[in-house]
Amino acid sequence: MAVKTAKKEKNKKTLVIVESPAKAKTIEKYLGPNYSVKASMGHLIDLPKSRTAIDVDNNFEPEYITVRGRAKLLKEIQGDAKKAGEVLLASDNDREGEAIAWHLRNAISAKSAKVPIKRIVFNEITPVAIKEAVSNPTDIDNAKVNAQKARRVLDRLVGYNLSPLLWKKVKNGLSAGRVQSVALRLICEREREVESFIPEEYWTLEADFRVGKSTFTAQLVSWLGAKPELKKEEEVKAIIKEISGSECTVIDIRETEKSVKPRPPFTTSQLQQAAANRLGFTSKKTMQIAQQLYEGVNIGGGDAGEISRVGLITYMRTDSVRVSQTALDEVRGWIKEKYPKDLPPEPVEYAVGKKAQDAHEAIRPTYVQYTPDSVKEFLSRDQQRLYAIIWERFVSSQMNNARTRTLSVDIGAGKQNEAVFRISGTKLVDKGFYRVIKLLSSKEEKGETLPKLAKGDAVVSEKFYPEQHFTQGPARYTDASIVKTLEEKGIGRPSTYAPIISVLLDRYYVTRSNKQLVPTLLGKMICDMLVEYFPHVVDSGFTATMENRLDEVEENRISWPDMIRDFYSPFKERVDEVGKTLESFKGSLDEETDYVCEKCGKKMIKKLGRFGFFLACAGFPECRNTKSIPLAKCPRPGCGGDIVARKTKGRGKEFYGCTNYPECDFISHFKPIAQNCPKCGQFMVEKYDKKNGPHKACINPECDYLHSSDDEGDGDA
Repeated sequence: MAVKTAKKEKNKKTLVIVESPAKAKTIEKYLGPNYSVKASMGHLIDLPKSRTAIDVDNNFEPEYITVRGRAKLLKEIQGDAKKAGEVLLASDNDREGEAIAWHLRNAISAKSAKVPIKRIVFNEITPVAIKEAVSNPTDIDNAKVNAQKARRVLDRLVGYNLSPLLWKKVKNGLSAGRVQSVALRLICEREREVESFIPEEYWTLEADFRVGKSTFTAQLVSWLGAKPELKKEEEVKAIIKEISGSECTVIDIRETEKSVKPRPPFTTSQLQQAAANRLGFTSKKTMQIAQQLYEGVNIGGGDAGEISRVGLITYMRTDSVRVSQTALDEVRGWIKEKYPKDLPPEPVEYAVGKKAQDAHEAIRPTYVQYTPDSVKEFLSRDQQRLYAIIWERFVSSQMNNARTRTLSVDIGAGKQNEAVFRISGTKLVDKGFYRVIKLLSSKEEKGETLPKLAKGDAVVSEKFYPEQHFTQGPARYTDASIVKTLEEKGIGRPSTYAPIISVLLDRYYVTRSNKQLVPTLLGKMICDMLVEYFPHVVDSGFTATMENRLDEVEENRISWPDMIRDFYSPFKERVDEVGKTLESFKGSLDEETDYVCEKCGKKMIKKLGRFGFFLACAGFPECRNTKSIPLAKCPRPGCGGDIVARKTKGRGKEFYGCTNYPECDFISHFKPIAQNCPKCGQFMVEKYDKKNGPHKACINPECDYLHSSDDEGDGDA
């Protein structure tokens, strides 16, 4: 009988539990018939949404429940575990993944106390990595679980104390998060700088020169021995008049060489920045596609053997540039075969940042031989492009430096060479690591060539090009720049950058305009209130300190309840004090206007909604008429209508048109701003183009104040 039982136990499968079905599919192919792989679909057990669920009087113990809608899946996993010979918890190797494994272990043990449960971790989903992880199971890292628990409790205490305060004092349905509020503050402060910036006019001067049959264009870099500061068109015209027809000579030629180092392989923040700048991806999109590449895609057979499904990149949440010795050996072998002259004698080492946790390798391809071109047919366009920049960045990081040569030529014009024009050209003289770069190519690689010139050569000036410019104010944050700032300030971690941005957008505290993050009126109000009454909570330095303390919890250096207690006591006192003393803003923003409801004749009230201010009839609820708030007066002579936001049919793209349509067909595709033109008095708009970025301009086509005549049009939208 004992023999039968032992045989039965031996025939039992090993249950492997991962987070996602895609990952389960890939791993199941690697492990074979003796293993069963199940996906938990993320957290099955968490804090309830309906209440705080933190026992502040009992060491901040959290009250966990089965996530709504997940009870059936949890029961299935518990049932599968009961039949298994062993359970391997293979959730992601980070704090969240460790917490998922911890909850699953507890839930399974509660139903099947005898089944052995182990933890396995890996940095890449490849046959070798998975089999090695299965052969070397470990125990759950309780310190990592405590760090996740501390973050969850901390965020819950902040959110569930501040949010009711906002409901009570500002508007129902609002919420405030610990890290998101700091990011919101950064975005709002930048917006104030943008709004307060006043552009100043300045001019530049370029000229076409000819030598033999070659022509080239150079820019004025010196006038009367100093850098030209040309504020008015008259100043430029005076220079042109002074030097027109004069002899022009090559007065100086300088040649410099520079060594260009390859950049280290990607961290999470660097990948998000590169994908935003090069591919136009949002941080959220970058992480979604990276997750797909990590979990596995079907790429047919090949060097990985009969396996057709493979994880193409290593784990995509990391703050380290460290690379394993195996990966270094593989990439150096590939470079030696393909580009032997560009292989350094020793592997290139990159310093890991001081703030890096260094828990994972850098983001790199799992197999270097899977070049972007070789897997192109198996990937979507977005997958292929993201994979290409990861592959290029990693392979190039282990190649020789490139060398560039820059040639600068100065042309003297005027009787005493009062004006100096300069043209520079840079070209690659040794491609080095650029040999594998396509999507990540830079201006150094593209280069430009100049005509052959020698010092003392006479050249002929043919045409002058004076050009008006206006100084550019500070740029609004984009996904790339806000992630860079958060990382520099130590706010958040690789796993939180994309969710921070998503939460602000979902709550409509921030919108995206031309890839820029713009705070809404609601976002500004909440930020102002938090800055005034809870400056510590939205202080970037304080938030960075809290991140460091969470790291200390993970390193077993401090107790997580003590860390929470140090924060919570003064925070709760402040919440209670503000709740008693702060006057409610509710309804105070409602403002009676001179607009009359066309349906019932009552006055219209200006109200704040989720998407900004709007007009609502004072007769509500009997009359439910609402409409957009006028942003400016129509500039058409004799019209008298108002400009309001409208949307096109179909795609619903926003534009700005006259309320007297169809009698008046004036439209603008640029939003009016609360500033009239100082020259003609008509309203100003904020424009955007690739050359100038965001800039203010007058709507009047006959006014030259910050105006580009080809940007506006009249007609039906």
